[in-house]
Order: sequence, then structure tokens, then C-alpha cells
Amino acid sequence: MSCYVTKSTLLVCSKSAITYDLVNTNLTVNGNIMIKLKSLQSLVTSAVVASTLSISVLGSVNLYAHSDHKHSTVSLEQAVAGEHRSAKNKARDQYRHPVETLAFFGFTPEMTVVEITPGGGWYTEILAPALKGKGKLYGAHYPDTGEDNYYSNSRKKLVAMLASNPIYSEVVLTDFVPRQPSELAPEGTADLVLTFRNLHNWKDEGVEQVFKDAFKALKAGGVLGVVEHRLPAGVAPEKAKGYVSEANTIKQAKAAGFRFAGASEVNANPKDMAEHPKGVWTLPPSLALGETDKEKYLAIGESDRMTLKFVKPENSSFSDFKKQK
Repeated sequence: MSCYVTKSTLLVCSKSAITYDLVNTNLTVNGNIMIKLKSLQSLVTSAVVASTLSISVLGSVNLYAHSDHKHSTVSLEQAVAGEHRSAKNKARDQYRHPVETLAFFGFTPEMTVVEITPGGGWYTEILAPALKGKGKLYGAHYPDTGEDNYYSNSRKKLVAMLASNPIYSEVVLTDFVPRQPSELAPEGTADLVLTFRNLHNWKDEGVEQVFKDAFKALKAGGVLGVVEHRLPAGVAPEKAKGYVSEANTIKQAKAAGFRFAGASEVNANPKDMAEHPKGVWTLPPSLALGETDKEKYLAIGESDRMTLKFVKPENSSFSDFKKQK
């Protein structure tokens, strides 16, 4: 192995993907900073060790990551194709992209996952079997207060759905109350918290609270995944009911302590301009105008959606967040 200096700042070693930054004293192997060195003397030993280990160790990491991704994808694909799902729900896969969406959030079958307000259970049909026997699924939903209202009736319907098939036998329901502190799951236990098309119902105050709840439920390094109808830049919210600002959502999550980890366009729909007579409910699946211009809105398809990933920073806790406030 021979080495040479480039532009007086980098020591580059041939026959190995190793570089040494003489200014910042970083040893880099295959593009990854492995160690911070104090002198070139220590580089000699470290370079030999790194060149020997880089192929075996980094190769093993890449192989493991590929295997883990494939394992996760297979479990999701099997759940999506399951006979327990109705044809009506499967027909929406083309708009909701469940496999790609959950893969973007880093889903694995061994995770502890929280789904906030599962509603009719569209995603529960996929998450429950994918996690059954290996991970854990919490459904944080409106409590049944015994009253005859939307929230209690929604809980009753969800309970009935979960009781309808043994595939849901391991789902644990918790209570979620909009705009009030809620324990979505035991503190610091969740790997992934998910919310699908809910933010517009909670308004700013509710979103800010639920992001705090999610932060508290997640482990350090855990992920908050958000899918929501996206308000186009420059369009007034009152002209696009049901749509939410992506920039504001990112701001709210950061205020709750999260780090913004990226966005995906997997659920984007460039045909949706958002300004519809009955808001987002003009589009399928609601089709709020009934037969009026039905073909027009079917041709547009379901809404344009943002898909955002946030991470709870390592070495952080909910008590740390409260101290910052």
C-alpha cells in the first residue's frame, strides 16, 4: 500500500479507500469517518488495520442492511396482499403506497409501532400482520366515553374490527385525546410513531400536542412518520380546506424536539391543485360532490401528500425537552 499527500490536506492511500485529513485529523474508510487521530504516527497502525477490516466489516454491514431491508419489504408485501384486506382497501394501494411509505420510515417487523387514530383500520390491516409475533403495535385512538358521538362510535367500530380476525389479536389500544396530553405508548418504548392524514383535523394546537406525545413515547433514535394532505405553496388555507403546510409541519415537529430527517415524494400527486369546492373531500375516496364532476375528480385521484420523517435525537428524553421549554 502506498500513500501520498493531496493539496497538502489529505493523505490518500492507494489500493484502499482510505483518506486522512491532515487538518481535521479524520481517518475515512470507504467514505465513512472511522476515527479521529492525533498524529500521523497513529495513522500508520490504523491504516493497516482499517484496510484489512474495511472489506470484511463494511461489507458485512452492507450485506446485513440489504438483508434487513429485504426482510422488512417481504413482511409488508405479504401483509398488503393478505386475504383479510378488502378489495376496496387494496384498490387504494395505488394512491397510498403502503410498502414504499413504511420502508421510507424505516419499518422492520421487530419494531414497537404506534399508529395514531387508526380510524377504519386501513393501515392497521397492514401493520398488525407485519408485526404479529415479532414486534408490537399500539393503536392510539379516541376513548369510548359511553356517549353517542363520533369519537366513542369510532372506538367501538375499531374494537369490533380488531375482534373480527385473529390477525389483530396482538394489537394494544391506548387512549388518545386531541389537544390534551396523551400516553400513546409507555414512555420511551416506541421505535416508530405514525400518523396518516390526521393533522388537518387536530389544527395547530392539536398537532403541537401530539408531536410532544410522540416525542415522549419514542426511544432515542426513534422515528415519527407523517403523511398529510399538502397545501401548495402560495395557496391560502381557506381556499384548500383539509390541506396542511409542509413547512409549518416541519417547524412544529422541530419545536417538539425532533430532527427533520427527510421527505419522500412517494405519495405526491401533481394532478392535485388543492383548490376544490369541498376541499380535499372533493377527491376520492370521499367524492363529496357525489355524481357532480365525478369523472373529473376520479381522474385526479387521491390528494397530493407530504411524507415526512423525523427522528428523536440520541441521548434525549422528554424531560430534556421540557427543560428546554
